[in-house]
Amino acid sequence: MLKDAVLIAGPTASGKSRRAMEIAEEAGGIIVNADSMQVYGVLRVITARPSEEDEARVPHRLFGHVDPGVAYSVAQWLGDVEALLASPEVAGRKLVFVGGTGLYFRALTEGLSDMPDIPVDIRAKWRRALFDEGAEALHRELGARDAKMAERLRPNDGQRIVRALEVVEASGRSILDWQGDRSAPLVDAQSATRIVLAPERAMLRANIDRRFDEMIGAGALEEVRAILALGLAPTLPAMKAIGVPELAGVLRGEATIDDAMARAKAATRQYAKRQETWFRNQLGPDWERVEPAWG
Repeated sequence: MLKDAVLIAGPTASGKSRRAMEIAEEAGGIIVNADSMQVYGVLRVITARPSEEDEARVPHRLFGHVDPGVAYSVAQWLGDVEALLASPEVAGRKLVFVGGTGLYFRALTEGLSDMPDIPVDIRAKWRRALFDEGAEALHRELGARDAKMAERLRPNDGQRIVRALEVVEASGRSILDWQGDRSAPLVDAQSATRIVLAPERAMLRANIDRRFDEMIGAGALEEVRAILALGLAPTLPAMKAIGVPELAGVLRGEATIDDAMARAKAATRQYAKRQETWFRNQLGPDWERVEPAWG
């Protein structure tokens, strides 16, 4: 296991990237992405990936390395981290993991449940069904196939419902059965510095609004135009990144830019609230809660 790593979690727009830059620059370290949206190419601005200037100052890894046409998983990210840890470039260097995806941090420090490979046709079938029929209909289907797992999921939790249906169809076993065994963790949690940024709510809201205004000025609309030109399925994670559906409406003539910006900001605030709830409930007292330094 990797020892003495730095893990920085927190809601979107809370200043995680700045904190990671400060630590990595001082230690001569490498920043490693732990955010499920920042893995995708094309969407640098919309997903608030580090700028080219930041990447020139400090080495960044696992940012923007995934084609947006791929439904990238936690298991794939963990495999990419494992490959990175085995590479000579990281030997003896401080690694700073930063992001807003709590499941990435959990997998990193606790391991990941073994899961079956899902054939492409089965994956496509259930993702298409989610788009056509909706989460509640698939939740009823899951209840008929895997009642215990259905009891654990909210009827509107489409992504996890789809995942459970994929697993039971591909393997004939409940996802709960597969979750019994876990892989070895890659990072030693006890020696790691674990930080959760916990900003004051009003300041976070203001930062979210300001940042989205800056995204528009930095070319967010052009990014959305570029990803729409790829003709990707709307159910793919990259196509659901906050800002993509809203600005796509502008490009289709269905909304004004002001309306789209207001909806994207509201969606970002809601997402940040969900992140804060997850971190509060899922990351224990060994994680230091820190108020970010704004400005």
